[in-house]
Amino acid sequence: MKFRSESKLSQPREAVFRAYRDRLPEVVAYLEDISAVNVLSRSDTGAQTRLHNEWVSSRDIPKIAASILKPEHLRWDDHATWDEAAWRCDFEIHTRVFKENVRCTGSNLFLVDGAGTKVVLEGDFQVSLKDVPGVPRFLAGTIAPQVENFIIQLIQPNLEKVNQAVGRFLSAQV
Repeated sequence: MKFRSESKLSQPREAVFRAYRDRLPEVVAYLEDISAVNVLSRSDTGAQTRLHNEWVSSRDIPKIAASILKPEHLRWDDHATWDEAAWRCDFEIHTRVFKENVRCTGSNLFLVDGAGTKVVLEGDFQVSLKDVPGVPRFLAGTIAPQVENFIIQLIQPNLEKVNQAVGRFLSAQV
């Protein structure tokens, strides 16, 4: 299932791009539901930077789900290739739970918008419920699109919150 988010920030493209690429661990202070972004690896080659960041959610696991979800499941791996020449980031997200069943890929594009920046995020999120315990095989294909839609409805507002947090972070730097 496709998803898309657009935000406008008042800061210049270079500052927004570099904050996203280089300073996310500092931006965390401006995010409610994230306790950390840990840079696990970084490789710079010319205008391209490859990053592997681990995102850590600060949300509590509901008691009803505590037998299935563990705190380590509220982490995900963000593998990204940042291209400063194209003002673009291509990413792939890997979950820590049901790894084989979730696929999330996409890109961020950073566009000049007057004196500010338009951040356009587009992606594809797919869930396969095949072979998930408790989900009948004959229903897996029918339920999966509903699960995808539900999760995208949760993700999209969070994408906007990250953009707003980057804007607040950059404003505080002045």
